[in-house]
Amino acid sequence: MPVLQDKVVLVTGAGAGIGRATALAMAETGATVAAADIDAAAAQRTADQIASNTRRALAIEADCGSVASIDAMVGRTIAEFGRLDVIVNNAGVTRYAQIMDLTEADWDRIHRVNAKGVFFCLQRAAREMIRQNQVDGRGGRIINIASIAGRGYAGTSNAAYAASKGAVIALTKTAAQQLGRHNINVNAICPGVTRTELGERNAVARAAERGITVAELQAQQEAGIPLGRANAPEDIAAMAVFLASPAARNITGQAYNVDGGLVAS
Repeated sequence: MPVLQDKVVLVTGAGAGIGRATALAMAETGATVAAADIDAAAAQRTADQIASNTRRALAIEADCGSVASIDAMVGRTIAEFGRLDVIVNNAGVTRYAQIMDLTEADWDRIHRVNAKGVFFCLQRAAREMIRQNQVDGRGGRIINIASIAGRGYAGTSNAAYAASKGAVIALTKTAAQQLGRHNINVNAICPGVTRTELGERNAVARAAERGITVAELQAQQEAGIPLGRANAPEDIAAMAVFLASPAARNITGQAYNVDGGLVAS
């Protein structure tokens, strides 16, 4: 039997990159998936691909920086599928900028989604999981996508982004301590250099600043990774599936680097 058979999984930022790969991977292992994204068309493309493989899926347009939108997103998932077993808080934003070039608008935009959004997605999902645990003892899993930027990685896109991801790591640990009694596991994944659409946009800006090509920049990045390769989105998705699976039933409060050995702790 697929490891996530009969589980309902909500993935935010599921229209592209890590979120899309995670939604597809969850479905491949048996889950019913709600694919949420601020880009409704992108969310629908992910849901349609899942449905084409005979898995149940739902596309939801959601702004994870808005508490009202988060509430509606989780509510629609429950209305459609009757429960929520796993949430992957993946939605995030950034831009490449040096510390002295960041603006108040940058800080507010990044933290609105990456920190505030993750917290209120976690809180809203936990409300459902606590209720479920009272009924059937099944609790739930919360998986937050952080970053090695939150651990001090020097190659971060910007300082505000690094701060937001550090907040996610701290939130994960505190939430795990407080939600464990409700049979809810809370963990984080800290991707390293990952080839996504967002990552490519940042790479273009970074390469231009250095006066080199994107290919040259990427070669330099990979030369500094002990395993010699950047992540594909599927590398992060594989860890998310593990953390959602029965094999991770006694793991909580952890933040796992998936970075080819780039950051040691």
